[in-house]
Amino acid sequence: MKQIITHFTDNDLYTFTCQYYILETYPRAEVEYTFYDRNHEVFPKGFAELLQEQVNGMRDVVITDEEVEFMKKKCIFLPIWYFTFLRGYRFNPKEVTINQDEEGYLSISVKGKWFSTIMWEMPLLSTISELIHELRGDFKEYDLALETKRAEEKTVEILSNGLVLGDMGTRRRFSFDHQEMVIRTMKEVSQRGGWSGKFTGTSNVWLAMKYDLVPLGTMSHQLISFEENVSGLFECNFNVMKKFSDVYDGDNGIYLYDCFGDKVFFSNLSKRMAMMYKGLRVDSGNEEEQTEKIIAKYKALGIDPTTKQVVFSNGLNIERAVEIHKYCAGRVQDSYGVGTFLTCDVTGCEPMNIVIKLTRGRITESRQWHDCVKLSCNTTKTLGNEDKCRYIISQLG
Repeated sequence: MKQIITHFTDNDLYTFTCQYYILETYPRAEVEYTFYDRNHEVFPKGFAELLQEQVNGMRDVVITDEEVEFMKKKCIFLPIWYFTFLRGYRFNPKEVTINQDEEGYLSISVKGKWFSTIMWEMPLLSTISELIHELRGDFKEYDLALETKRAEEKTVEILSNGLVLGDMGTRRRFSFDHQEMVIRTMKEVSQRGGWSGKFTGTSNVWLAMKYDLVPLGTMSHQLISFEENVSGLFECNFNVMKKFSDVYDGDNGIYLYDCFGDKVFFSNLSKRMAMMYKGLRVDSGNEEEQTEKIIAKYKALGIDPTTKQVVFSNGLNIERAVEIHKYCAGRVQDSYGVGTFLTCDVTGCEPMNIVIKLTRGRITESRQWHDCVKLSCNTTKTLGNEDKCRYIISQLG
C-alpha cells in the first residue's frame, strides 16, 4: 500500500508551536499518548498491520528546504535554531505501539520524549481515517466533480454570511487529496472578491505552503493537561499562559482555555494575561453561554471585548457558525475553525470520531509518572484516568 503521509509538514501548525514550547520549557519531559475512538469502530482484520506499515514508512519523511523557507517566512515567531532541530528530526516508529484485539477494536499508545512524540498525533489520526475510508470502499464511490461543487457551495455560504473561517480538518479528513481539493476550492472562491466574510487559511502547514495561505494554530489542551501535574488544578492555566507568552513574546495569542472547564480558567485570568493574549478559543460548551462569560470577564477586567478575538471550533458546521456569528453581533471579533464538516463531509461517507490525547507525563526521566486528564465543558470530551477525573470534578464543585 502506498505511503499516505509523504510531507513532513502535512501536520497542523499547533504541533510545531507546541513542540517549540516544550523544547523551551520541558525539554526532558516524557509522556504517553492514548488513542480514543468515540464511535467504538470495529476495524477490519489486519488493520493494525496496515497501520504499522504506514508508521514504519514515516522514518523516511523529512522536512525539505522548501518547507523550512515557508515556515521561516510565515512563522516568524519561531527562532532560526528551531528549523535546524526540525532538519534533524526523524520519526521513530518504536515510540508507537499498535494492537488490535480479536473483536477488531484498535488500541494505540505513543510513548517517549515529549518533544519527539508530539509529532505523531496528526499523522496517526489522518492515516487511520484515510485507511478506513479506503478499506470501506468509500473511494470507489467518490465523485470528484460532485464534491468540488459541494465545497464551492459551502464556501459561498461561508463568505456570503460574513464568516471569518479557516480549515482545521487534517486529523479526520476523508483523504489528503480531498482536503487539498477543499482548500484549493475555498481559495479560488474567496479570490473572486466582494465577500463580507473571509477564508483565513488552514491549520495544515503543507497545504498552506502549496496554496500560499496563512497556517493557523497556536496551542493544544495537552500543555494545560501536563501543567496540572506541575502547578496544580487552580494555577495551571495561569502558568501556561505566562510560560507560553514568555516563549512567544506575545505572539500566538489565542488561548485554548477549557481543559478543566471554564470556571477554573476565569477564576484566575489576570488582566495582564487577558491583555497579553489576542483572544480565546471556545472548543466546548454552549457557544452562546461561553460568549457571555468571555464578554463579562473582559468587562470585569476593564477590557473592551470588541478588541478581542474569539475563535469557535467545537465540531461546527456552517449553519451553526452562522447562528453564533449573528449572536455575537460584533460584541467580540468572532472567527471559526471548522474541521470534519469541510474535510470529511463526503456523500455516502460516515466520518470517524477519533482523537489522540496525552494521558501520562513526567518532567524528567527520573520523576514519577502522573496521569494527565482533560475535562472540558462537554462531558463527552472528558478523557483520562476515571478516578482522577472524579477527583478533579469534586475539587471544581
